[in-house]
Amino acid sequence: MLQLTRRGTGFTLVEMMVAIVILGVLLAVGIPNLTNWIMTNKARSAAEFYLDGMSMARRQAVTHNARSRLVLTPNANGQFDWQVDLCFPAPGAACTDDAGNWSTATAPAAGDPEGATGFKSVFRAANALPPSDVLIPAVTPEGTNVIYFTEVGWVDPTIADRLTQLRLDPAARLAGDVRPVALTVTLAGIASKCDPTVAAPDSRACPP
Repeated sequence: MLQLTRRGTGFTLVEMMVAIVILGVLLAVGIPNLTNWIMTNKARSAAEFYLDGMSMARRQAVTHNARSRLVLTPNANGQFDWQVDLCFPAPGAACTDDAGNWSTATAPAAGDPEGATGFKSVFRAANALPPSDVLIPAVTPEGTNVIYFTEVGWVDPTIADRLTQLRLDPAARLAGDVRPVALTVTLAGIASKCDPTVAAPDSRACPP
């Protein structure tokens, strides 16, 4: 009687080796492209991270009828963490950096009408943003890191040494995919994005 044998349905050693080689080629090509795509999207979204802080500082000043400030602090990857603080000045008093009357992340400001349940500073870390060798931040004027807002949401004009622009420039390897962007805050407290590489009357240009 003729007996038929059935060939196993698993991979042979040769087939497995071919599959491993193909997978290795796909990974070698795909992983760098995927990494670049992720980094590009992080760089493009960095401006929104800082705009959120600028807008929140103005909004909280108006909401609480208080002075507010946005403070940028360099972190380990060369970007800026940000924090929004509030201050409730007494009549005839000022909110100064050395007076210790600003809110913190753990306690409301002195004079907060809501007392111990009042506004606590909002902190956001920039750890998820690309490092500074990929996306290069620069502030104007150089060395500044704070924007101050009045109770009506306008920038406090009595403070000369205040941040007026934050610029983000991509590294050379991302220059074809990510455009430079700058974030500015008008005296009316409105934060917006602009293109620092173009000049007026182009509508994308940054204000003077």
